[in-house]
Amino acid sequence: MSVQPAILEYPEAERILPGTRTCAGCGVPIAYRFILKALGPKTIISVPACCVTILHGIYPKTPISANTVNTTFASAASTATGLVAGLKATGRDDWTVLAMAGDGGTFDMGIQSLSGAAERATDFIYVCYDNEAYMNTGVQRSSATPQGALTTTTPVIPKQQQKKDFMQIMEAHHMPYLATASSSYPADVFEKFEKAKDIKGTRFFHLSAPCPTGWWYPTKDTVKIGRMMVESCVFVLYEIENGEFRLTGKSLNIAKTGKKKPVDEYIALQGRFKKMTPDQIAAFQRNVDAQWEAILKRAGF
Repeated sequence: MSVQPAILEYPEAERILPGTRTCAGCGVPIAYRFILKALGPKTIISVPACCVTILHGIYPKTPISANTVNTTFASAASTATGLVAGLKATGRDDWTVLAMAGDGGTFDMGIQSLSGAAERATDFIYVCYDNEAYMNTGVQRSSATPQGALTTTTPVIPKQQQKKDFMQIMEAHHMPYLATASSSYPADVFEKFEKAKDIKGTRFFHLSAPCPTGWWYPTKDTVKIGRMMVESCVFVLYEIENGEFRLTGKSLNIAKTGKKKPVDEYIALQGRFKKMTPDQIAAFQRNVDAQWEAILKRAGF
């Protein structure tokens, strides 16, 4: 990875203007701001039913200064595919097509069209911003919801299954570039999207975006929660470029220093985990440790 830019070196133009309709403390706009800075003004966005639809606002008003197509829940990738074809047919090869969908519209309903586009190497960037449930429709359980979390569809007994490893699924498509990112580390977000912009084919991002509404924590703690998620290795920052795996940012620093924090403090700050027993927290820690050890081995540590 190259040296991250200083704050004054980011593009001055803002693509997200004041007045978004997201919940207070939403993690998505933090990352989205730097995504759009990295991709520049010639970006057209495919957005299904999700929290980003709310962020974009109600027609004819929007705080986003970028061309956008609103589509159905499962159609972010298929709409992006159509946009790519339309731009090619009209000779506009200097535009970037971006699909922005949540975990429900990616891990669950949108996987079919995304898988097809990735297999065909369609030239667009797909971002799954992961807030670990169907937040826009009422905090229902998705396959991205972690084991032990309460949702409105698991209100008494927390979710029993582990979270789906979606990056592993997407890597099986032999894509030129995949990366994880967190809204709490915007410099890492900017650098990765700036790189992805110049790569051809389907590029996939798994973006962690903490949600105070569904995770039940104070709105002021969004960046803190996101950082704790990375510091405890519940979410790991890395990129895979043409099959080469690299840890990035804070996760690379943890690998070098061995200073990985335990998960219990991260869990304790969120109301969605309030019914987890000590044994369940210990099991959660074991799963995180096993995942981290596998990643360290792959990264050559």
